[in-house]
Order: sequence, then structure tokens, then C-alpha cells
Amino acid sequence: MQLIEVSTPALAREFLEFPPRVIYRHDPNYIRPLDQDIDAVFDPAKNKLLQKGECTRWLLQDERGQTIGRIAAFFNRETAFPAEKLPVSAEGETKPAKEDFARGIGGVGFFDCINDQAAAARLFDAARDWLAARGLEGMDGPINFGDRDRFWGVVTENFGSPIYGAAYNPPYYAELFRQYGFETFYKQITYYRTVAAQLHPAVQARAERIANDPNYSFRHMRKKDWRKYAEDFRIIYNKAWVKHEGVKPMSEETSVKLMKSMLDILDERIIWFGYYDGQPISFYINLPEINEILKRFNGKLGWWQKLQFKYHQLRGTIKTMFGVVFGVVPEQQRKGVEAAMVYASSLLIQKPGAVPYQQTVMNWIGDFNPKMMTVTKLVGGEPWREHQTLRYYFDRTREFQRHPVID
Repeated sequence: MQLIEVSTPALAREFLEFPPRVIYRHDPNYIRPLDQDIDAVFDPAKNKLLQKGECTRWLLQDERGQTIGRIAAFFNRETAFPAEKLPVSAEGETKPAKEDFARGIGGVGFFDCINDQAAAARLFDAARDWLAARGLEGMDGPINFGDRDRFWGVVTENFGSPIYGAAYNPPYYAELFRQYGFETFYKQITYYRTVAAQLHPAVQARAERIANDPNYSFRHMRKKDWRKYAEDFRIIYNKAWVKHEGVKPMSEETSVKLMKSMLDILDERIIWFGYYDGQPISFYINLPEINEILKRFNGKLGWWQKLQFKYHQLRGTIKTMFGVVFGVVPEQQRKGVEAAMVYASSLLIQKPGAVPYQQTVMNWIGDFNPKMMTVTKLVGGEPWREHQTLRYYFDRTREFQRHPVID
């Protein structure tokens, strides 16, 4: 077997073409990710994390020169090596010095491999050695060199077609990781509910009480006012999420950029906001599950595919909503606001002929966040698919610890 670092456009193209050609060619559930989405991860002009860290990738070929595997390895200096623990130069700047690093965890991702433990081990060895040489003490995988909502975790339950941006793999992948020595760092549960599903009677009563309180109002987004909703989203997000470790405040520029990026695909009827005395207190962001269209395009999104995409949008081809994120400001939590917002949206969504959607698939929730899992179940969510993020310590004598539970 020969390991080849991806260093030319031809090898980068093979990195994209290998999985559908070899691993998934007979898999009816496979939906090829957009080439542009994967390319963007490794493009310094599009992935700002490449300014804060390093990344490389490899292909593995057999004795006939045929590709049998691929993997990427990467790390973010800011998270792997906290600045306050780095040595400081005479000028007052943090200065990389491998021997003094407070060594952290790197990542491996975009792993695809034939069902062969020796081949998988060769790929994992390459990633381990590359990360260890840069001062890391372990690696998580399979993950993305970017946000957790893309290409994150190995599927361990429900191997049906993936939702847009979600990781997908054959059932044997988890065993390849575990045989090498990876262990479960946390489980990622994706929840599901039908649009027609009714809230539990007790939850319904609480939701109606909040929804009928004149101090509260719930309404869906209007595209023409998208900048206002971008700011409302930012206000709620910064109150509800920044308290969690590692979550940074969202700037106005970021919220505008985020909302603007969704304008071409969003459906204003399934993005909801809650207000108390006119102040934004909650959001429930759903998007059309675009993989129900993209599965026709074999990873391409040129002008012809964009025309087809628009046609299917207008035709109502998409039957699934993807619940991107749910948030309630701290002072309004545990009052029933979550259920009230779902109830208010259902009055529109369940109206005959109002929207074409039949079910909602929600963004994954880590098993380290039992509070959010409970909220999701209260509004009718049922566990649907499981991914797992795995961790491997280079020091094989080190005691393994799972992700700490959020209070």
C-alpha cells in the first residue's frame, strides 16, 4: 500500500471521486455531498480556520495503483493550544514552541476506506504521526475542519439517506475506528417528528397558555425584513448560547452574513421568532431539507443544476424540514416558550395546503446536553439517527474520559 499526500489538482479531484466510485457505488441511500462544499474546507480563501491552524490529506493506493482510502488531518491552534498557555516572546506575542505547548487534540475527517483494517490503520497512522509531530496529544474523528453541523461523526444507527451536510458512512466504519483504538467521546442524537404530530396534552395546554398571553407574540420571518431578523437572531443567540464553554458572541456582521447565505433556500414560513413585550426572546430556525433535490446532481452545482433546483423548489419537491437551531433566552426558559413557539408554527404548517412539508429532522444534539434533549422530546421529537464522535489518545496508557455533561 502506498500513501500519497494530496498536493496537486489531480489528486484533489481523486479525493472527491474515490468515495462515490468505490465505497458507495452500490449504496442506494448514498447522496454525494456537493464537491464545492468539500473543496471549501481545504481552500484558505474560504475556510478561515486555515489561518489559525494546519491541514493536510492523503490518499491510500493498493499495489495496482487503485485508490482504496482517504483521510484528512487538521488542528486549530487557538483551541488545541490555548493562548494563555503558550510561551510569550519579549515583544509580548505568543510564540509557538513545540516543547512548551500545552498539547491538545487535533482532528481527522473525510475518512473513507474499503473494509480492511490494515488499510484503515495505515490512514490513521499517517494522521496520528502528522498531528503528534506538531505537538498534539490526541485526535477526534471523524470530524470536519469547521463547524459541527457539517460532516461530523460516524453513523452508528439508522443508515438511511443523509440530510444535507451530515456525515454518512457504511456500517463497518465504526469498527475500523474502534479496532484501531478510538473510543466514544460523545454520541450525537438526531431527532425526528412528523408535521402532523400533536404535542402531549400537558405540553399543549402550557403552550396555549403562553401563546394566548398578550405579552407574548410568535411570528414567522418575512424575507423583506431579513436584516431585522438577523439582528433578532443575534440578540437571542448571544443571550442563550454564549454562556456555553467555547461559544463566542456573534457579531452583527456574522449574523447578517449568516442570514444572507440562507436567503436563496429558506422558506419564511418555517422560521419562527418569539417576542416578550416586543423584545426578541426565542427562535426556531428550520430550512427545507435540500438533499431531497441535491441527490439528483451527483455532487455538482453548476448553472444547469441551479435551474433544476429552482424548478424543484417551486414544485414543492422537498417534503422534509431540517431544524437547524432552537434558542430561548435564559429568563424565558422553563416557562413553556419552546412548546408555545412550536404550537404557534403548527397552526400555520398544519393548515391544509399551507406548506408541502411532512416531517421535521432536527440538528443533532450531543448526549452531553441532556437539557436540550429533554426540551426536544417535550416538543415531540423522537430519536431517529445516531452519530458518534470518537477520540484517540496518542499515549495509550492515558485514562479515557468522555465529554463532560453540560449543567
